[in-house]
Amino acid sequence: MGPKKTRAPGVPSPPPTTLAFDAQAFLDSAGVTRKVVAFRRAETIFAQGDPAKAVMYIQQGGVKLSVIAATGKEAVVAILGPGEFLGEGCLAGQSLRMGTATAMTPSTLLVIDRHEMARALHADHALSDVFIKYVLARNIRVEEDLIDQLFNSSEKRLARTLLLLARYGKQSPPESVLPAISQEVLAEMIGTTRSRVNFFMNKFRKLGFIEYDGELRVNSSLLTVVLHE
Repeated sequence: MGPKKTRAPGVPSPPPTTLAFDAQAFLDSAGVTRKVVAFRRAETIFAQGDPAKAVMYIQQGGVKLSVIAATGKEAVVAILGPGEFLGEGCLAGQSLRMGTATAMTPSTLLVIDRHEMARALHADHALSDVFIKYVLARNIRVEEDLIDQLFNSSEKRLARTLLLLARYGKQSPPESVLPAISQEVLAEMIGTTRSRVNFFMNKFRKLGFIEYDGELRVNSSLLTVVLHE
């Protein structure tokens, strides 16, 4: 048996192999309390403090999850894309939304009543497998984000965030063109100032790691920033 392979610290980890959640089959199933809802760019999907009554599955678009402190300061805690769930805390007894979900681009979500989702997870083993693997992968991502905040420079944190937004490490090809995302949001995500983000974005562009002229493109060469000691 050869030596165990390790992944360089800070490198975005690919999610575990999962079966694709067949949203259309779920829609077609009889007696399921669910609906497909379209949201405009910048439209609120749910707000912090709203009743937590449903799990949502992103079919198209992108969603920003943020939390607002009592002081009014907002922190972006996640950016989610197609194939990802949100609002799953209601399945664990969460009665109110702990944060706000906002559509970053025109987005289509499958909204599933929490009781129906719980029933489906018990009845459909394939769906249960997908969901459990997804939740575990999200937990791993949260741990990696915390390690990133504690030990990596703001430059590395920005590079890792851009790679994650481009879905680097996913089974499908990366999305080199990212949805519109402001430098203020990037600063909130990595815990630094907008001026620092602007400095590093200009540096990345000069080095050919990214391109932006109205659209932001992330090149795989940006990984060298994350790997550099």
